[in-house]
Amino acid sequence: MIERIHTSEVDPDADEVAIAGHVHEIRDLGGLVFLIVRDREGLIQIVFKEEREPELFEAVQDAGSEDVVRIVGEPLESDQAPGGVELAPTEYEVLDEANSPLPLEISKDVDVDLSTRLDNRALDLRKPETLAVFSLRSKLMTAMEDWFDEEGFVDIKTPLISKGGAEGGAELFPILYYDRDAFLSQSPQLYKQILMAAGYEAVYETGTAFRAEDFATSRHVSEIAMFDVELAYIDDHHDVMDVQEESLRHAIRAVAEGAERELDLLDVDLQVPEEDFPRITFDEALDLLETEFGHFPEDPTDLDTKGEKLLGEHFAEQGHPAFFVVGYPDEKFYYMQDVEGDEIASRKFDLIYEGQELSSGGQREHDVDRMVEVMEEEGVEQANFEFYIEALSFGTPPHGGYGLGIDRLVQQVADLDNIKEAIMFPRDPNRLEP
Repeated sequence: MIERIHTSEVDPDADEVAIAGHVHEIRDLGGLVFLIVRDREGLIQIVFKEEREPELFEAVQDAGSEDVVRIVGEPLESDQAPGGVELAPTEYEVLDEANSPLPLEISKDVDVDLSTRLDNRALDLRKPETLAVFSLRSKLMTAMEDWFDEEGFVDIKTPLISKGGAEGGAELFPILYYDRDAFLSQSPQLYKQILMAAGYEAVYETGTAFRAEDFATSRHVSEIAMFDVELAYIDDHHDVMDVQEESLRHAIRAVAEGAERELDLLDVDLQVPEEDFPRITFDEALDLLETEFGHFPEDPTDLDTKGEKLLGEHFAEQGHPAFFVVGYPDEKFYYMQDVEGDEIASRKFDLIYEGQELSSGGQREHDVDRMVEVMEEEGVEQANFEFYIEALSFGTPPHGGYGLGIDRLVQQVADLDNIKEAIMFPRDPNRLEP
């Protein structure tokens, strides 16, 4: 490995350090050249003085934006430099020269449309703000996974290729699997439930799902990063919501405390939702939208984007960035419904955070006879789910779970305008590269 440290590790009391990265900015003031170098941890300033190091000063005259360089130098404290420290160079080496001119400006805050940024993603990913998004994303998911590991959940991996879909055929991507038709996975839902029947009791998966929807919104993509959870021996759906609430609060707190540099770069004032998340029924949500905002979702069985945003504003004013909506009608066969003495339509819930749905979940139907009855009522082709029905027929504890959209979570935490900004290489109906 090339000898170097990251910019964030430079100690002003050290005698000499070596750093490497991309040339972020060049300022030539005659006998003085300021070179700003960027790595994944931040920026550092190197000051080349003609009278102090004439050979290095001459070499840096050919420096170009985004060249990859390695510099050895003496750290000096400087109030004017990024991070409060700069280097007086003793060695300067160009590891690779960048083509010029660049198709996308990196060092300046130039207004460029998202499509252009994605077309030039290799450059856009170098921008300090973009680097901050993905550093924040990594810290957020590490904190989330750590919470589940500490709580004894088992990290699983389920297939990305399946015979059928858990949520409906219209949204499936068909593929040719040897000599048979198959599909890219919509959800690990059915496999998670099989693991509950097998006795795993509590599992989580950081995975990928695919949705063949024809959309043009700022909150949808075709390839989705998902955080899926399932747990057994629950009393009801509230146990599942408790897990989601506690884990999400932990992850947001970890980022608020451990990603200050990234949040500052993104100009985000992240609030940790310390109080209990409100839990309202679907009917209560509709009543709130009607009485407070005069809004009526077109689909009477679901909330629309505007409705979620309005409800988000309502609860934000009360100091609640996150809340649950429980009891959606007309849900899939695997959601528990028609519970005696329970007035809600189903035990299915959505989590809405900062005005956007992040996850769906609920208590599952573990009574196979009841499940088959619902499948018949809904016209579901049971032959496509024989492996699932059989697995649950050997004795299955009460269980439930949810799927959290990682990309949407990052979008909301980082306060991004479009979900594609939260994904390194997003896929949508029109984008298949880079």
